[in-house]
Amino acid sequence: MVGNTRTRSDIKREAIIQAATQAFQEFGVNGTSMDKLAELANVSKRTVYNHFSTKDELVMHLVTQQWQSAILNINKKYDATLPLDEQLEDLILQDIEFMVSESHLDLARVAIGHFFYEPEKLKDEVAQLKAQETAMHRWLKDAKADNKLAFDDLDRVVDEIDSLVKGQCFWPQLFKIEDSLSDNDKKSLAKNTVALILSRYAVV
Repeated sequence: MVGNTRTRSDIKREAIIQAATQAFQEFGVNGTSMDKLAELANVSKRTVYNHFSTKDELVMHLVTQQWQSAILNINKKYDATLPLDEQLEDLILQDIEFMVSESHLDLARVAIGHFFYEPEKLKDEVAQLKAQETAMHRWLKDAKADNKLAFDDLDRVVDEIDSLVKGQCFWPQLFKIEDSLSDNDKKSLAKNTVALILSRYAVV
């Protein structure tokens, strides 16, 4: 039986990523030197640079890694036999759970704090991430193909859902203006978002 074999380079790279995750949250990106990363990862400074040429690159790797993980974990498929509202509510609820997770909020604080005065660097990377197809894109397209939803711009619908959700369960928590949502709050937000979206796009 042949298993996945990680090379020494893979192991060192993972150690650097874990060290960056810890250090950036504790000291901030600017407060973390490449020497500190090398020390925490138990590798040489040269090894750090061999894998990541700048701290900007490391931050964006962490953001991309988390985004890709969310895309893989949120994978609900459209089912023509089930009620439209229940399916969409479940899909949005999964998205909410990702958005309010401490790991996501912590990394978002790191990225936004670091790129606050250089938004163009973050803008380009985020645009590439948002261009990737998600479970929400696929579900909406399938619901439209089944003549249950009618819209002209798929990305606009996804952005509308994203804005409705983030307005209550991401931005207030990101800046610690409000406490984390309870399970009932999350379900209520998902249900209300579905009601708004279906009132606009459902075929009646």
